[in-house]
Amino acid sequence: MAKISVLGAGGFGIALALNAYNCGHEVMIWSFSKEEKELLETKRTNEKLLKDIFLPEDIKITNDMNEVEGSLITIIAVPSFAVRSVAKELSKCKNHGIIVNVAKGLEKGTNLRFSQVISEENPNANVVILSGPSHAEEVARKIPTAIIAASSSLTAASVVQDELSSESFRIYTSDDLIGVELGGTLKNAIAICAGICDGLNLGDNSKAALITRGLAEMSKLGIRMGANERTFAGLTGIGDLVVTCTSRHSRNNRFGHLVGTGVDIKTALEEVGTVEGYYATEVAYSLAKQYGVTLPIIETAYGILYENKPIDTVVKDLMLRPLGKEN
Repeated sequence: MAKISVLGAGGFGIALALNAYNCGHEVMIWSFSKEEKELLETKRTNEKLLKDIFLPEDIKITNDMNEVEGSLITIIAVPSFAVRSVAKELSKCKNHGIIVNVAKGLEKGTNLRFSQVISEENPNANVVILSGPSHAEEVARKIPTAIIAASSSLTAASVVQDELSSESFRIYTSDDLIGVELGGTLKNAIAICAGICDGLNLGDNSKAALITRGLAEMSKLGIRMGANERTFAGLTGIGDLVVTCTSRHSRNNRFGHLVGTGVDIKTALEEVGTVEGYYATEVAYSLAKQYGVTLPIIETAYGILYENKPIDTVVKDLMLRPLGKEN
């Protein structure tokens, strides 16, 4: 039995804590908020995010980062905007083990991948990215799920694979950090567009075209940045893209649906909560400019979300772009 620490008490943090517990480990959940910590200790559930999912009494809840000491694996499961600050706080612990990040996105302002952000704050740590089609609601309920553990150290990725794989949670390994992290980021932006399609009452043809061409854009940027093209045909490419574009659990999709029905951006964000794709769209747009890559869907999403472009014109604009070959 190893000690596994989970930093973040949101839906996915709780789901991963439960999975680690079911694998036979000693598990601790850290929350930044004293109020959240006390609520979890008392009710043993996050009623807003994971209704009817309860934490066993012997999963410890804390807001003291020092409790991480002695962990074999420490999982960072916080929103993307908090990854650097939590990684910096974690750096004060000298015995935190392998650092696993599950936030999907890129750091605003630097365009750094989160493995890079965490490594900047923890230069000597082994960093693993855990990513793939994995809604917290389903992981917590032991619905079969397959994901990727990616790292520059396949030894570290294999430790995560061995310690956290279970009968309902299957982990594959990869050394393509760039591809895995970009896949997990860009699919959120495409999922917003899929939600907009639904909000506009467009059909299956439209969504299929969007998902397929969205995958092409993910691959195009990824290859330019040094990723392995085949990664985008796997779990963190097409797998994560399909589930996020089509699932009722996807906050990115729900947000896009509201926008597609005419709800203004600010109101839609307030109603849905954290929408990682909103921030991912801005960073992806910046990366496309930085690497000289044309990404029509990402550019369209950016226009809608950040430049107030009217939605009723963007579909026509996309369809009437200059014609060309598929590949």
